[in-house]
Amino acid sequence: MIHPRKQFGQHWLKSDKALAKILQAADLQPTDRVLEIGPGTGILTVKLLPLVRSLVAIEIDRDLCQSLRQKFAEPILEQKLELIEGDILTLPLPNANKVVANIPYNITSPILEKLLGSISQPVAQFEQIVLLVQKEIGDRLVAKAGHKAYGAMSVRVQYLAECRFICDVPAKAFMPPPKVDSAVVCLLPRSLPQPASDPKFLETIIKLGFATKRKMLRNNLGTIIERDRLVNVLASIQINPQVRAEDLSVEQWIQLSECLRSLEPVPPVFDAQ
Repeated sequence: MIHPRKQFGQHWLKSDKALAKILQAADLQPTDRVLEIGPGTGILTVKLLPLVRSLVAIEIDRDLCQSLRQKFAEPILEQKLELIEGDILTLPLPNANKVVANIPYNITSPILEKLLGSISQPVAQFEQIVLLVQKEIGDRLVAKAGHKAYGAMSVRVQYLAECRFICDVPAKAFMPPPKVDSAVVCLLPRSLPQPASDPKFLETIIKLGFATKRKMLRNNLGTIIERDRLVNVLASIQINPQVRAEDLSVEQWIQLSECLRSLEPVPPVFDAQ
């Protein structure tokens, strides 16, 4: 018997209710090519295979890969399933149009960047991404401006995708149960009607704006624009000069970015990484 390994952040889903919600959110079609990250024991894999054209499952655990190969050894399943042993963060993305996965919580942020890219370098591959994530992360992904969960991650991901909350998943739905509850979210990658003309600069001001929580934006952006000048810029686009980073919507961040870039001299762009 294979036991979950803490080093890989393994918590295996066992709830049929949660599985049904994941499949419903994915809206799978017979022509879909799906990427599954961390198939584990294959509880989600076995439900995905009959519904799609092909499935690429990437699993880092050697023992689990061996078990999965035995489990899906039937020729009809082998034709649909490509099982890759390796690290999703170091492998090239496979040919797929959707992602459906219960991802390891300890590498959620780098997985999101792998699948969506960044504001300055978006990944335009997937039409739909359904993930089971830690509830705190799920809340941040779908949070609106002004909500306590809204932060830099919210802005970056919502710039790249429409984010939908699907359902909560309690810790008891896993084996072993994690210390936190989880949530299913659906991300629909998109291009905004009016994207930032300088995405790298937008990344910079988002990073600076959220650098110190609870500080006003006019203080956090002091390294690129004088405080009084920023107050005037904010007033010109009808934003309260006492605003904090978490109060600005994605659209307002873009608007602020455009206004700052139009100033002379142009504010310098720093590395947002």
